[in-house]
Amino acid sequence: MSTTPFAGYDKFMNFPIDLPNLYLKKAKTLQIKPVDIKESFIRGSGHGGQKINKTASCVWLKHRPTSIEVKVQRHREQSKNRISAYKLLIDKIEISIKGEKSEHAQKIFKIRKQKQRRSKKTKEKLLKEKKHRSELKSLRSNIINSEN
Repeated sequence: MSTTPFAGYDKFMNFPIDLPNLYLKKAKTLQIKPVDIKESFIRGSGHGGQKINKTASCVWLKHRPTSIEVKVQRHREQSKNRISAYKLLIDKIEISIKGEKSEHAQKIFKIRKQKQRRSKKTKEKLLKEKKHRSELKSLRSNIINSEN
């Protein structure tokens, strides 16, 4: 067996330095280890001509235990794509592990709840409370003296 200079590289791999602390904390709580992530840089696809054909700025990540894969080529720079890919991967793993308790699921639930219309009974109750409040306020107005 021949050994290459990069044979044990995976053992020393870490998350990107520029990855925000929020994502590092998420990764720690979800027990995501950098060793479990396979990372490779590939040439992107789409528009861009010679530049996109020459550079490997597209980042592909695979989390081995969950088999979740992510491919990112939003930015022109490899380092920015790498950070975006790690963020996306951590979010996807969180969704798959936590399900309804994940931040993403909670945001979706909140938006749906906000868009939901009120029932007829609730609307009537609100109107009743409003009318009661307006009556109380109207009683506070200046009293007209009829003696003058």
